[in-house]
Amino acid sequence: MKKLHLATVWLGGCSGCHISFLDLDEWLTDLAGHVELVYSPLADAKEFPPDVDVALVEGAVANTDHLRLIRQVRERARLLLCFGDCALTGNVASLRNPLGAPTELLERVYMSGADRRAPLPPDTGGVVPQLLEQVLPVHAVVAVDAYLPGCPPPAERIHAILEPLLASELSQLAEHEVGEVG
Repeated sequence: MKKLHLATVWLGGCSGCHISFLDLDEWLTDLAGHVELVYSPLADAKEFPPDVDVALVEGAVANTDHLRLIRQVRERARLLLCFGDCALTGNVASLRNPLGAPTELLERVYMSGADRRAPLPPDTGGVVPQLLEQVLPVHAVVAVDAYLPGCPPPAERIHAILEPLLASELSQLAEHEVGEVG
């Protein structure tokens, strides 16, 4: 039996969803017998691979790197699951939205709010990704197949949505929305 290709993605968030994923404890051993983890912050993959069966996406879309990655994930993953409240709503990461444009925000945080009045760093040539005008939930950028709410979602909820993977029931998973955005 071919193992399913599983990816976990971390955008603008705290990594709490990945910690909950690790809280699956012994069940991770069962899951590992049925899936190959092909991309994750828990692994050393640098490029999102083609032909991913399921992608769990944590975090909001906050910068140009996130935007590029989530579009690539959607293009290459059969199923995309929003994993936690930041991916579903923008949650904590989107608290910057009412504070103004990214340049105003950076000036407020790094210049006005700093102990010393140092200038903003020069353009880094793309090393530091450019902030988007607004932090966005994943569904505002790409189509989402299922939602897994929680901040973070508890391990039991993650287990419940991933259980069909053990029986290779991806079609059932695609039809089973665990939660909905507002």
